[in-house]
Amino acid sequence: MDTIASLFSFITTPVSWVIVQFHSLYGAIFGPDSGWAWGLSIVSLVVLIRICLIPLFVKQIKATRGMQALQPKMKAIQERYKNDKQRQSEEMMKLYKETGTNPLSSCLPIIAQSPFFFALYHVLSAIANGKTIGVINESLLESARQAHIFGAPLAAKFTDSEEKVAALGASLTDVRIVTAVMIVLMSLSQFYTQRQLMQKNVDLSVKTPFMQQQKMLMYIFPLIFAFMGINFPVGVLVYWLTTNVWTMGQQMYVINQNPTPGSKAQDQYLTRLLKHVTTHGEVKGRGKKKIVAAIVAKGPDRNDNERKFITALTKQGLAAQADGSVTKSAEATADSDAASGGAAKRQQPKRQTKSQRQTPPKPSSKK
Repeated sequence: MDTIASLFSFITTPVSWVIVQFHSLYGAIFGPDSGWAWGLSIVSLVVLIRICLIPLFVKQIKATRGMQALQPKMKAIQERYKNDKQRQSEEMMKLYKETGTNPLSSCLPIIAQSPFFFALYHVLSAIANGKTIGVINESLLESARQAHIFGAPLAAKFTDSEEKVAALGASLTDVRIVTAVMIVLMSLSQFYTQRQLMQKNVDLSVKTPFMQQQKMLMYIFPLIFAFMGINFPVGVLVYWLTTNVWTMGQQMYVINQNPTPGSKAQDQYLTRLLKHVTTHGEVKGRGKKKIVAAIVAKGPDRNDNERKFITALTKQGLAAQADGSVTKSAEATADSDAASGGAAKRQQPKRQTKSQRQTPPKPSSKK
């Protein structure tokens, strides 16, 4: 791990500078040697990086959905050219080019984040070894070595010896308890994120090997994180746990607001949207209008969730328009007009009382 981290040493100065700037802010609140000051500096570093990576995250979503949509075609190519691997590869590349899909786009956020992760690991390893690095000078180094999170030094690892932990001013028991809890939380957050994706945001109408691979990753990734976590310093565990929680929250937002077509999440979203439309009589919000417009544009290619939504609108006497708005359907308007016209034609004269009916009409005074 140290060898890999050293490869990204070129970015340790920017990373250490960002941490020091946040530390100066939080140090004024919690104290410069506080674990909160250093810990929140790492959390803030994650938030800053993830905000910068939002455009890549959007590309990742589009790439993942594109790959899901291409799975049936990819499977057909594999079966057709199963004895010709070269032709199979050529056809796959041709398919990617025609559809504008890049399989590597789904890995962009992880790839882009890796240099910062290893740079932070390099910084914390230097702190653990009592070495200055980047803009962290002697005074900041001493402050960082004194910083503890729930009794565990930022630079301590689960696998550290008792002597090394004692040199950082902590007990081995505290370090192992804190790191074990953080590793478990890190693995659970990774598992929940992947499980949420598989259960809610996958097109259930398409059964492909891609779904099986995703299910396998749902169990494999948390185990990989747990295995690697015992070699991570506490500060890196703070970083990775924070980025996992961010990913989980970011994904929950995307699933709720822009779910994958054909998924369980889309069915739930359209149910909420239908309730919203029937309550207000219109589609409020640009995002909602964009989704309704996309459903209208699909025409006969709509999936089951979308057809159910359009049918439910029709039953409510509403019709979705190409611009994403809804109007009263022609049938409903015609029925309403017919009903009002018929009521006017069937209008009866004012009903007379019993005494009025029994009293004979007065003779006309005209001669």
